[in-house]
Amino acid sequence: MALVTRWTESVDRGCPWPEYPRPQLVRPRWVNLNGPWETAITEPGGDPVFDRTVLVPFPVGSALSGVEEPLRPDQRLAMRRRFEAPERAPGERLRLHFGAVDWACDVAVNGSVVGRHRGGFDPFHLDITDALVAGSAQELVVTITDPTDTGDQPVGKQTLQPFAIQYTAVAGIWQTVWLEPVPAVCIESVHACSRLADRTVTLHVVVSGAVEGYRVDAVVSGDGEDMATASGPVVDGRATVDLVLDVLRPWSPDDPFLHDLVVTVGSADDEVVDRVESYFGAREIAVVRDAEGRARLALNGRILFHLGLLDQGWWPDGLYTAPTDEALTYDIEATKAMGFNTIRKHVKVEPARWYWHADRLGVLVWQDMPSTRFDMLAFGAEMAEGTAPPDMDWATISPGRDPGGFRVELDAILDALMPFPSIVVWVPFNEAWGQHDTDATLAHVADRDPSRLVDGPSGWVDTGTGSMRDHHLYQDPHEFPGLEGDRPVVYGEYGGLKLAVDGHMWADRGWGYETTETAEELDAAYERLTGVIASLIPEGLAGAIYTQTTDVEGEINGMLTYDRAVEKIPTARLAAIHRTIWEHDGSTAGP
Repeated sequence: MALVTRWTESVDRGCPWPEYPRPQLVRPRWVNLNGPWETAITEPGGDPVFDRTVLVPFPVGSALSGVEEPLRPDQRLAMRRRFEAPERAPGERLRLHFGAVDWACDVAVNGSVVGRHRGGFDPFHLDITDALVAGSAQELVVTITDPTDTGDQPVGKQTLQPFAIQYTAVAGIWQTVWLEPVPAVCIESVHACSRLADRTVTLHVVVSGAVEGYRVDAVVSGDGEDMATASGPVVDGRATVDLVLDVLRPWSPDDPFLHDLVVTVGSADDEVVDRVESYFGAREIAVVRDAEGRARLALNGRILFHLGLLDQGWWPDGLYTAPTDEALTYDIEATKAMGFNTIRKHVKVEPARWYWHADRLGVLVWQDMPSTRFDMLAFGAEMAEGTAPPDMDWATISPGRDPGGFRVELDAILDALMPFPSIVVWVPFNEAWGQHDTDATLAHVADRDPSRLVDGPSGWVDTGTGSMRDHHLYQDPHEFPGLEGDRPVVYGEYGGLKLAVDGHMWADRGWGYETTETAEELDAAYERLTGVIASLIPEGLAGAIYTQTTDVEGEINGMLTYDRAVEKIPTARLAAIHRTIWEHDGSTAGP
């Protein structure tokens, strides 16, 4: 293992990631299936021979998984483990949950196929009750294929030929796998929407298996005290519950207060058939006008400049998967300590626990949809010819060839992440990577979730729609591109200052947008750049996302090294530099 983190040795090889994986919908009975799985990598036409071991939930391709070579598009990955089925009450069903599997998988229990799934970033579950065998251990086999960047599916930054801003391919199970007994009538999701002016929270609850006469009851509490209760009938599998609180404490980066929530489903004869614990943060994100009429971003009715980091979410030991929950938390804590209030989660989706940490720690999140494949060589060739990115042949460089598949996975990701209050902006397209049906896609996202803003798109090929006008300016951030009417102007990417740190590099050489040779030079360059950003706020700049949180493989423009061992600019120093942002305009405030 060439490069490790301080958490690598803390990984529990018997059961890594032991924490409950779904903090926004908690049931007490569950069984974690993480740990060593027997594995077979099969060539075309071959039969699986389970002669290897993968440590779930670390993806194949990563050092922590135990199988570091990437899965080829023509290979099949079969993963097998045995388990004891937990006891179930009469009428209960047993679900098998996957946080995420990259990319396509068939799931069999005791030789019977119980389901299939396509999509590398969204959680899913299967009912395996009817495939269970009485009185013996159960056998679970997951068979996986992954075209990586030879296919048309959303793939993010993965590639079979890593270089610069594209990274090592992963495949297989990369988030927690678990079993959960559920009643025949059960709660599937809880999503809260707040109206601060009248202290009202509306819960949207999806319930499966319910017939006429069922209802949803909700109890809100905070600091151990009950604050409100309300009920609503289940109609066509959904219930809407309006809660009115005497005091509704807003969620924000400087006060990330979370209300506790207990939701139950009751039958017509008042029998409670299901119960989950959840939470919500009361917040409103909107576009408003400042005193000079410029469009700004506002949180809870107050203008707030979004100063953030572009966060790739990659790890040298686990690639897609952080080694531990403590490690997952660290990047968010470091971002806050540096004086940023925003994270743009870049063309990747994290486990549910990451968003829970963002909720409880208090950071605004711009969530990207993972993009489809990107031909780096074709892009580089057009750059060498002097073609500007908006004018390039994107149908060749990054084609959006499967809009139907893209939309299915986009909707699944939106539905899975909607309960998390920290997410305030959806980013359906990054630059022109797989960009297609732009106006219709942005309108679809806004219609599906009117409680958040929709970036449109982030960088390069803008069509005039979406909530924000997003520029990517690495070379000339000081030249403000001008106001955009009703849309706030933001820099979705800027910076990218490169600094190599000996002993903490993934490769011998590194890549970045602009080179600095020493820590002192980086400090001075970043302070100058921050001054430029501060000077543009009075002109109308509403947010800026610096590239990036950490080095990732050969891309060495992080605030932290890839192993998270070195702060290239000390955290306290960064926080001091960022005071320029918060003091420059009285209508903004820091984290």
